[in-house]
Amino acid sequence: MNPLHAAFAAPDGTRLAYRATSPGAPLLCIPGGPADSAYLGDLGGLSAHRGLVIPDLRGTGRSAVPADPASYRCDRLVDDVEALRVHLGLERIDLLGHSAGADIAVQYAARHPHRVSRLALVTPGTRALGVEVTVEQRLALARVRAGEVWFPAAFAALEAINAGTGSDWEAVAPFRYGRWDEAARRHHAAGRPGPPGALARFGADGAFTPNATRAALAALDAPVLLLAGAYDLNSPPDAVAACARFVADATFRVRPRAGHYPWLDDPAGFVATLTAFLGACRA
Repeated sequence: MNPLHAAFAAPDGTRLAYRATSPGAPLLCIPGGPADSAYLGDLGGLSAHRGLVIPDLRGTGRSAVPADPASYRCDRLVDDVEALRVHLGLERIDLLGHSAGADIAVQYAARHPHRVSRLALVTPGTRALGVEVTVEQRLALARVRAGEVWFPAAFAALEAINAGTGSDWEAVAPFRYGRWDEAARRHHAAGRPGPPGALARFGADGAFTPNATRAALAALDAPVLLLAGAYDLNSPPDAVAACARFVADATFRVRPRAGHYPWLDDPAGFVATLTAFLGACRA
């Protein structure tokens, strides 16, 4: 299926791109990173059930680099999501956020609760809700993979990174996947990060207001799916479960043997979980 590539203007005039698949009811999918949204692919075949609308965050993919670098801040990216909703002519949206894209999505839901019909948070970032992931949590979860051939080198690199004595992020890549096979290696190699400085500015001072976001999600009149990967060091299941406790109408699920990209590790299981949630909720 060849996606439609199109563009719209952000409130500050930055030209932002998105791709859309069809047919199916629209599902607006916010990528993490900030990184090129191409890594989402078609979310394991979810495009056969929903019309995916996937924006390129500002400065990534086909979207323009903004004049103001401070506009990479997470809370400011919420304005880009709202501009896309208006551009698409949708009164309400089904919204999916992956990884750091979930931080954008929950802040969108907090700011525009009456525009959200359903909210799916896939291996979500937890900073917008103020849930901390500790070094001990990550290391304990990493040790579950001790029987895999790549584990010794990857775990040594992970310990060094967490101790502040190393920076070999390539060595720890296997921990991001449920299976470090050829498909995972290709996916990792194809990933394209955002522009220099965007990641630091994404979480700059003022980017997150956890207490206000928690209060808004506690009052949100929309169902929310929080989907964790059993092996995901970025968003460990315990941390995602903690986020679910702040949501009024939450469904928490864990995909077994999946990492940070559950649609790649277990496409059928991922799609079944998403379609069950999206299909069961009110329009």
